[in-house]
Amino acid sequence: MSQFASPRLSRGVMTLTGVSSLMLLAWVVRPVEGRLLLASEPTAAPLVANNSGNVELDYPPGELGEVVRLGEVLVNETNEHPLTKPFIGNSLKCTSCHLDGGRHEKAGSFIGVAAAYPAYSPREQSVITLEDRILNCFIRSQNGTRPTNGSKIPVAIASYITWLSQGTSLKMNPEKPLGPNHMTLLSRSPDPPSIERGESIYMDRCADCHSDDGLGTEEGPPVWGDESFNDGAGLAGVPKLASWLKVAMPLDDTDLSDQEAFDVAAYINSHGRPKFEPK
Repeated sequence: MSQFASPRLSRGVMTLTGVSSLMLLAWVVRPVEGRLLLASEPTAAPLVANNSGNVELDYPPGELGEVVRLGEVLVNETNEHPLTKPFIGNSLKCTSCHLDGGRHEKAGSFIGVAAAYPAYSPREQSVITLEDRILNCFIRSQNGTRPTNGSKIPVAIASYITWLSQGTSLKMNPEKPLGPNHMTLLSRSPDPPSIERGESIYMDRCADCHSDDGLGTEEGPPVWGDESFNDGAGLAGVPKLASWLKVAMPLDDTDLSDQEAFDVAAYINSHGRPKFEPK
């Protein structure tokens, strides 16, 4: 299990990651074979939410299923797996931002994403595929280099995301590469973001996992510095990071106000991080 698999909950811990086990521990009741089953009980197939409600999905049979499983592993072990590690330039995994391996409903959800591609990307000023979008994360959020388009890495991750997207109506996005469960951006903070207020909140609620110096611990990834995402990543912008914090943090206890989310985002992004250099 990854280094981020055991979040601490003291002081309302903030962590920039999540794992599938957290979802399985949620006290969600759902029907299975004529009875109610708590999500904390093991099942043969994962619970995936899509536009038709909560449904059970089996992995596909044969080689396709193996590729889907590989993609899931790569999402959860991106900076450690021998396939992806050579392309990663920091300590982050896909699931550091796409919580619960992309199964979280709001924090970087992968559910339904495949149905939106190909999509127009204003950042690239071109139409991109799902594989393109995955590879862009390697050079921005993970401050590394792009694996080859069509190689095992993007194919596996795209297969996993497509598997999570089953049952979603196809709707290509002509404006932005966003799926149906994309994060809604906060419009603005009630007051201008305050780095000072953000520091106070961070030290009280985030430092247990991410360290007072923001460089991370065994329980939470770095949120600034050389091992964090670079300044070309989406979360390097205060509004986007604030919006992400609002739906994702503190882990399993998302109670930040809009103002607090903006303040913490301003504090985090007031620190240095790698400069984005296309590779």
